[in-house]
Amino acid sequence: MRWWKVAGLAGLAGITATGVVLARSERRRRAYTPDEIRERLHARVAEGTADKAPEPSDSERD
Repeated sequence: MRWWKVAGLAGLAGITATGVVLARSERRRRAYTPDEIRERLHARVAEGTADKAPEPSDSERD
């Protein structure tokens, strides 16, 4: 078998594997109900704002 045939088959296998992974993640994403998505987004926002401490303003530093 020539090297270009092997490279072509490897590329085709890579494309197929990528499609399988994308299809699986899409199926998993669509399994959520709108309420579940809303709850997860609210939790992520709360987590992100809880990590940030308010920085003192210029007037508070003096």
